[in-house]
Amino acid sequence: MSAKIEASGSRLDGLKWTVALVLLGGAIGAFYLYSDHSLLLRVVGLLLVAGISATLIFLTAKGRTAWEFMQEARTEVRKVVWPTRQETLQTTLVVIVMVTIVAVFLWLLDMLLAWIVKSVIGMGA
Repeated sequence: MSAKIEASGSRLDGLKWTVALVLLGGAIGAFYLYSDHSLLLRVVGLLLVAGISATLIFLTAKGRTAWEFMQEARTEVRKVVWPTRQETLQTTLVVIVMVTIVAVFLWLLDMLLAWIVKSVIGMGA
């Protein structure tokens, strides 16, 4: 009996997704179709329909899972210890210096290899 309920729920979830996407597509189409009307009204209408579509999507099983994931991600971001301005500047400076050193090294290596190839094929003399 539980399998029948899950199957029915998944069909209903599919219907909710379809309705939400059709509503959103219709709102986007109407936004451009009524381009001669006020931009403010078109944006408000589009946002309203987008909110309704998001609500429909979050009422599905996959939508609830996505919502839980977003909440957990938000919690994890709050746990992050962000670097201070000084740490950021120091790290950026180290990266710039290292990139410069590697660039000069590769340039010198390229010049050396070019000189060797020219010497081998006889164009350097």
